[in-house]
Amino acid sequence: MAMVSPLLPCTIMALLFSVLPFLSIAGDPDLLQDICVADLASGVKVNGFACKATVTEDDFYFKGLGAAGNTNNTYGSVVTGANVEKVPGLNTLGVSMSRIDYAPGGLNAPHTHPRATEMVFVLQGALDVGFITTGNKLISKTIAAGDVFVFPRGLVHFQKNNGDGPASVISAFNSQFPGTQSLAMTLFGATPSVPNNVLTKAFQVGTKEVEKIKSRLAPKKT
Repeated sequence: MAMVSPLLPCTIMALLFSVLPFLSIAGDPDLLQDICVADLASGVKVNGFACKATVTEDDFYFKGLGAAGNTNNTYGSVVTGANVEKVPGLNTLGVSMSRIDYAPGGLNAPHTHPRATEMVFVLQGALDVGFITTGNKLISKTIAAGDVFVFPRGLVHFQKNNGDGPASVISAFNSQFPGTQSLAMTLFGATPSVPNNVLTKAFQVGTKEVEKIKSRLAPKKT
C-alpha cells in the first residue's frame, strides 16, 4: 500500500488558502466588448448606461472644452464637464474630463467627487488649492500654469483664484461620471430642505442665518 506523505495535506491546505482570497474577489475587471456607447435615452440603468446599437464617431467627440465658460455667477467660476452625458462613448471606460474657469477672485467652492480622484492641470493663471483629510488636516498649495495637483477621491477640496486675471484648469477623473457634491448646496439647497434645527445645531448659528444662506442658494426662478 502506497504511503501518503504527511506533508501533502498541509501543502494542499496551503494552496487552498492562497487561492481562496482570489476566488472570493473574482470578477470581470476588464471590458467585455470593445465599446459600449451609452444610450442616454434608455430607461435601463444598471450601474451605468445601457449600450446603444447604432454608433457614430460623434459618440466619441466633444469640443466643449476649447473655450472659456461664463464665470458671471455667485462664485465666479464655472465647470464644463466632458463626462459620459456629453461623450456617450465614455460609457464603461472609467475616465472623463472637465474644464474649470475662474474669474479674478473666483472660487470653486468646497465639494467632493464620491466616485473619482481628480487631477488638475493649470492652463492659465494661478490658484490656491487644497483638500482636507478625514483627520481634518488641510493639504494646500499655490499652483500656476503648467502645474498639476491631485485631489483624492471623496475628500473635500477647493480651488480659489486670488489673482487679478482669469484662470483655468483641465481636470481629469478616473470615472466616466464622477459626481459632484457641493457642501453648501448639499446642506442648504437640498429639496426637500434639510431641517433648520439640524443646520443650526451643526453650524452653531441661529435660524435667521440659516434662512439667509438658504435664500441665497435657492434655485433662481425663471
